[in-house]
Amino acid sequence: MKLDRIITNPNRMNGQPCIRNLRLTVRRVIELLATYPEREELFREFPGLEEDDIQQALIFAS
Repeated sequence: MKLDRIITNPNRMNGQPCIRNLRLTVRRVIELLATYPEREELFREFPGLEEDDIQQALIFAS
């Protein structure tokens, strides 16, 4: 699977891998999954986040 939603830019978020153009790092998305066990609540709190973003973050982190 191509991880086309994971962006690394040395000038953004200290070069940490981020989700698309959101200011959410892969690490933060993984932390949010632990904090919000219900995805519906997670998507309400972070409306720009999509299911494909989460799947790619999980693959990248693994």
